[in-house]
Amino acid sequence: MKKNLLFVIPSLAAGGGEKSLVNLLSQIDYDRYNVDLFLFNHEGLFMEFLPNQVHVLPLPKTYRIFTQPLLHAIMKLLIKGKPIIAFNRIMFSYINKKIKDTSIKEQYSWRYLSKSLSCLEKKYDVTIGFLEKSSTYYSVDKVSSSKKIGWIHIDYDKLGMDPNFDANYFNKLDHIVTVSKECATVLKQRFPAEKEKVKVIYNIVSPSMIKSMANHKEYNLASKKNDEIFILTIGRLHYQKGYELAIEACKILVEKGLNIRWNVIGEGDEREKLSKLIKKYNMAQHFKLLGLKSNPYPYIQHADIYAQTSRFEGKSIAIDEAKILCKPIIVTNYSTAKDQITNYVDGLIVEMDPVSIAEGIEKMIINPDLRERITNNLSKLNLSTEDEISKLYKLLG
Repeated sequence: MKKNLLFVIPSLAAGGGEKSLVNLLSQIDYDRYNVDLFLFNHEGLFMEFLPNQVHVLPLPKTYRIFTQPLLHAIMKLLIKGKPIIAFNRIMFSYINKKIKDTSIKEQYSWRYLSKSLSCLEKKYDVTIGFLEKSSTYYSVDKVSSSKKIGWIHIDYDKLGMDPNFDANYFNKLDHIVTVSKECATVLKQRFPAEKEKVKVIYNIVSPSMIKSMANHKEYNLASKKNDEIFILTIGRLHYQKGYELAIEACKILVEKGLNIRWNVIGEGDEREKLSKLIKKYNMAQHFKLLGLKSNPYPYIQHADIYAQTSRFEGKSIAIDEAKILCKPIIVTNYSTAKDQITNYVDGLIVEMDPVSIAEGIEKMIINPDLRERITNNLSKLNLSTEDEISKLYKLLG
């Protein structure tokens, strides 16, 4: 008999965790499993890539009202005779305005948001909260399941969460999956009582699919002019990604006379701030915010160098994808960088400041032998992680 699985994630908007889930769902054996998916938001870049076998659960009516603008939500909830949920909507808004830290905000506002979500009637064999915070909280609080798994895609200590809040939820999980050995070490140190639950399952990537999508011809990519060097970065426009470091590094390179075009694929709440910085440094012709792209692979294929200027990462899917397409890679020295890049073998690891980033890129540009050596090394790697699905099957039991 097939097992019933439920995956929970806030949305399928652009992001490494979201792409990882879509890749995982494309590999699951649907002869063995029935798969439901709960999303807090049904809009997102990756919705179109969901396998047909995945059943997306409808959003509860009360939750849909709860997430409307404050006054509209309160009025509707009161009309429907739900004064307690209306009060929680007010508190949800208050907490979100009072707390500045995004991660703490999501944790502490859950107690109010959760009041708008009823428990699911269906009982599952396994529930998987596929992203930290709300996905895990929903899985624990709102789902009846024989087994529960939480999935952490980041270096826990870098995200600024309250571990005391999470400890209560982690205690109720059967397994805690994370995406790299370094992330696993951090979790075990932070939550020693749960260390036996921590497992590593790498993000699933398919080289054959990526190479096929990289060759799609319908993309109107900017053509290179003369000696122009194309650099690419993929990721949310968020403090974590260190884009202001990239913009300053770009300025340094241009001032040295290098003809740089640095493209960024991604969207986020720092767009306005970054656009002002680009204008301030007069980098509009050199540093481009391209927005979201459902197929980023032609852009990776088109790039000369892939750069990741993050302050912290779990395990970057974009780096894995750049490696599959054999692109010279430069990453900042965040805590998990060495999990993916061996310095001077399959990329360069540089210090987390604009000067070091610029020096690393310049070194890559003026040293074709270094670029060729890195590209050749990447071409020999077996970068498929499709077999990681077998690790998940063992946890599913």
